[in-house]
Parts: sequence; C-alpha cells; structure tokens
Amino acid sequence: MSRRTVLAAGAGITAALTVPTTARAAAPDERRLKALISGMSLEEKVGQLFVMRVYGASATAPDQADIDANLGELGVRTAAELIAKYRVGGIIYFTWAHNTRNPHQIADLSNGIQKASLEQPRGLPMLIATDQEHGAVCRVGEPATLFPGAMAIGAGGSAADARTLGRISGAELRALGINQDYSPDADVNVNPANPVIGVRSFGADPVAVAELVAAEVKGYQSARVAATAKHFPGHGDTAVDSHYGFPVITHSRELWEKLDAVPFRSAIAAGIDSVMTAHIQFPALDDSGDPATLSEPILTGILRGELGYDGVVITDSLGMEGVRTKYGDDRVPVLALKAGVDQLLNPPSIDTAWNAVLKAVQDGELTEARLDESILRILRMKSRLGLFGEPYVDRAGVDRVVGTRSHLATADRIAERTTTLLVNEDATLPLDHRRQPRLLVVGADPASPSGTTGPPTGVLAAALTESGFTATALSTGMSPSAATIDQAVAAARDADAVVVGTYNVTAGSSQRTLVDRLVATGKPVVALAVRNPYDVAHLPSVRACLASYCWTDVELRAAARVIAGRVRPRGKLPVPVQRADDPTRVLYPIGHGLTY
Repeated sequence: MSRRTVLAAGAGITAALTVPTTARAAAPDERRLKALISGMSLEEKVGQLFVMRVYGASATAPDQADIDANLGELGVRTAAELIAKYRVGGIIYFTWAHNTRNPHQIADLSNGIQKASLEQPRGLPMLIATDQEHGAVCRVGEPATLFPGAMAIGAGGSAADARTLGRISGAELRALGINQDYSPDADVNVNPANPVIGVRSFGADPVAVAELVAAEVKGYQSARVAATAKHFPGHGDTAVDSHYGFPVITHSRELWEKLDAVPFRSAIAAGIDSVMTAHIQFPALDDSGDPATLSEPILTGILRGELGYDGVVITDSLGMEGVRTKYGDDRVPVLALKAGVDQLLNPPSIDTAWNAVLKAVQDGELTEARLDESILRILRMKSRLGLFGEPYVDRAGVDRVVGTRSHLATADRIAERTTTLLVNEDATLPLDHRRQPRLLVVGADPASPSGTTGPPTGVLAAALTESGFTATALSTGMSPSAATIDQAVAAARDADAVVVGTYNVTAGSSQRTLVDRLVATGKPVVALAVRNPYDVAHLPSVRACLASYCWTDVELRAAARVIAGRVRPRGKLPVPVQRADDPTRVLYPIGHGLTY
C-alpha cells in the first residue's frame, strides 16, 4: 500500500479537521468535534467507546490461523471487518495476537487499520494502543529500542532519563502508527509480595514516583503519543493479581492521599492524556464492594471531581477476573460507563459488550448525551495527537526512527545508571578478566520479555565475554533440582568465579540452595537479582549481590558491564528491602546502593 493511496482514503474527514503536526497539536476545534458527534448514528457512537484486540499481522489479509482465532473470539475475519461491523474507536496491539512481528509490518498494519476506519461512512481516525512500559511489559521488541523498566528507572533516580525514555519510545511508537501507550505505571509499590505490579512501578516513595511519572508523560507528549497513568486509584499494595482474582486495598483515605494519590495528581498536573482504572476493591474510597473500574464515587467523585481530571478514562482489560467476579460481561461495560469511564478496553466478547451498551441506551439506562461526553473526550485526544491531519505513517519514517544507533546507545547509557550494587564484601566486585578469566553463568532463566533475545544466562555470558572473560552459560531454572545443583557445583570447580541470576527467591526456594552450594565451593560468587531486589534478603551467604530490576537484554548487558568493572554501579534502591527473618525490620533502606 503506497502512502499516496492511504492518504487518499481518509481525505474527506481529515480535511475537515486538519491540525498542526508540531509536538503538541493545537487545541481541538470543539464546534467541529461536536458537529462530528451530532452526525453519528447511535451504533457508531457505541463503537467509538471500545478498544479491541484483533489477531493478525495485516488488517485485511492475516494468516489463516489468525482468521480462525478472530472468527472464534470476535465473529469477524479481520481487523477491517471488526471496524466495519462495530465501528470501534481503537485497537490494542499484543505480541501474542501477532500484531507486532517487525517494524515495517507494524506500520503497514497501522495504516491498514486507519484506512479501514477512514473508508467507513463518517470514518474517523483510530487510536492504536499498546502496553509499551519497557522492562517486564513490552509488546514491540527488537529491533525497536527497549529501555529499562520503571523500577530500574526509579533506581537511576533521573527525571531526565525518564523523560528521554518517553521521548524516544514515543517517537518509535509513533513511527509505527501506535499513538496511545498504556504507560507510565503510577502505582506506588509498597508491598514486596505484589505479584502484578512490582518492578513495573518506579518505587515505594510516592514523591519520587510522582516526579518520574510526570517526566515520562512529558516525554511521550513531545512525541505526540498519548500517555496513560495506571492503575487508578492505586494498585501498589496488593498480594493478589487482578488478572486472576479480586484484590482489596485496605489503605485508609488518609494513607491514600499521602501515598497512592500523589503520582496521579502529578500525572494530571503534567497534562496526562488518559488514566487507566484498576480492578481493585478500595473500601475506604467506596464501600459498595464494586471494583474501582465500576465505581462512580472513585471515578466521577474523586478522579474527576476532587482531582479535577477531565481527560479520557480507560478501563483496564475487561477480560480480567478482577472486574468479572461480581457482574456478568453484559453488565460490566454499562456499569463502567455509568461510573465515568470513556474507553472500554478489550472485553471478552465485543458482541456481548457492544450490544449491552446499545441496549442500555435504547432502554434509557444510559443517555445518548452521556455517550457524547465520552466521545468528545476521545475525539479531543485524537485531535490533539494530530490524527485528523496525519493518521498514516510511512516506511521511510520507520527506518529513520526505529532502533537507531543513537537510540540504542542512549538506552544502554540509561541502563548503566540503574544497576544497583547491594552487597560487596571483601571487594568481590568488580571481577577482573586477567585474574579471573573463566566465568560460569548460571541462573533461573525466566522466559525473556517480549522482543528480547534471551535466555538471561546466555545474554549475560555473551556480554561478559565481550568484556574480556571466557563465560559459559548453564541454565539452572526457577526451581533447580538436586541433580541440577550438583551439575552447577561441578561446573563451578572449573571456573574462576560464578555469576548466578536469581528470580523471586523465597525462604524455601531451591535457588537459595543453589547459591549456598556455589558459595561453599570457595569460588567468588556474584548474585544478580534479575527481577525483584528483595532476593538479596534470602541470600545471606553471598559476598556480592546486584539488582538489575528486569531480565531484558539492555539491563543484563548493563549489569555485565558493572560486574566487569567497565562502569561503576550508580543505582540506588527505590524500594526498601525487609529482613527475611523479620519483615518488620528493614535490611536495606530506600537509597541504599554501593559503588566502586
């Protein structure tokens, strides 16, 4: 598809609402937007509220397996058919839906989606979104630039780095036709047992989190990508994953004001484009037992009323268990709109949800005027992003922007400022490739986040070899067996030092046994916590321990350069680490971090 062809497809509607394509487009013409809304059918209005998944690398000619998946889940064959049938206002990209195979394919898919929407009667440009948080949650991988995740950025403590991340990530997403990013995570992670947020949060200090959230928002805005602060009113203190259960936050209203609310206030002050809701119960803010996503007191009373936010409110995925435990899939979207939501993200069945909203308006439970309020907010965002004037992208832009040498080098430099040295007894680190040329790298090897090469032990070994060592990788898994531990110990005897990657170590974890057995060999052992820095509390025998906060390539390579002494460790803990034997006492406080 040529650029000329796709531009011609949407010429009618875009000509009416052309806006400048500077970093922040001019304020939208409210009269024109309202005129667009007044010309829509009720069915078109309902569709604008939905952001949906769709399988396939192409908007019109996906692989047969993706056609079959679409037919099974959505009742349509392609993205173009989904748009024609339901007039959805947005599409969300996922790796597992085969939307993000390579940069040129993503750009072509985005153009195909825009063309399919703009060719409809009264066609509108689409919001194309994804979860590009960096770190553990990424949908667009190599050769795009991947940055350290939020907690690593928190360890770096640089608002300038957070803004640079947003600017570069936003520029690359925009070049691919993605114009809404579900990032940054504004949750304050105060619960070490949090299974769903954890390293996706900048840290446990609400003021520090607020500064980094605002900086990242500004970066994305400069690239004309809508940033999204999540998960309101705050998902940082839960031991339940809302994908699979219904978490309850027991904070008092006073604690919420001092802790959870601070980053969201900062995001709003920075002009955040959209706020994503949390599927959590928060009795101090609403004692009805409803999730925040369906809570009028939380979304309309607090977010809009008290915090003064008038931008787009989007639900977290409506396929998650946390929002489905109390009501059926036909009631959830209606109740969300009644609570104050504007965008309905990825319901399990678009047909069920779309018809439920349509019926609610026809029956008088929802007014058409209420839909108009949300659609106006959505169209304002589309207009601010310049989508009425420039909905399409081209391959030259992809090649010019995505994964450039400059962007990759910047990501490496930022990562080097995040690696945190927690323990370094007897100056175990840095290792010296002249005195300790042979290294054994063992570790948990969790599946690498989307778009990175992995496995972590292999990435570490390769990076250490580049630094002058001869490094051998041996994957020992999340729960190494006695035989695997014996194998690692035997291999360690032929090495001059051992690097062991740990992942969510617990008191009874056999990862801990592995580390203790390796230490008992008498060889220098360096532990690298590749996810949660809390691992160090369970590793009292090691004389050197670092935290990388994620196991993406960029963070592992930076950690390897620190281990090799090519760069100094500069990161500081953005969360406290409690003692393993007494969680009421702090082992390492926020701000702890050694250097050499």
